[in-house]
Amino acid sequence: MNVLVDSSVWSLALRRHRPPDVPAVDELRELVRESRARLIGPIRQEILSGIRAPEDFSRLRERLQAFPDLPLGAEDFERAAEFFNACRRAGVQGSNTDFLVCAAAERHALSILTTDGDFARYARHLPVRLHECRPKQ
Repeated sequence: MNVLVDSSVWSLALRRHRPPDVPAVDELRELVRESRARLIGPIRQEILSGIRAPEDFSRLRERLQAFPDLPLGAEDFERAAEFFNACRRAGVQGSNTDFLVCAAAERHALSILTTDGDFARYARHLPVRLHECRPKQ
């Protein structure tokens, strides 16, 4: 199964100085090797936002071009709004982008790789699957 990788994982993986032994980063490496890592435009935007040096931005943009965006349509944005409302009724708050990630994952039958604890709360109320990192060999 392919996996939608959240910006929280990409951020850790792309840092110059990352903390040692981050399972999600190791998992991302494996997913990339297996050609199973997926991306959507809003995550690409989050990854690229805030990069100060234009040359660093260009270099990262070029590297990310290896991962084409999954298509998003009106149905994804509508579903994201439904997810937002369902979670809100359950007392769970989240960002529009997070709910769009959930909607895209559901429509494309993907699990979500994230280090963001909010997604575990969403998964209690939404039909989404979180990707579990494989044990270290």
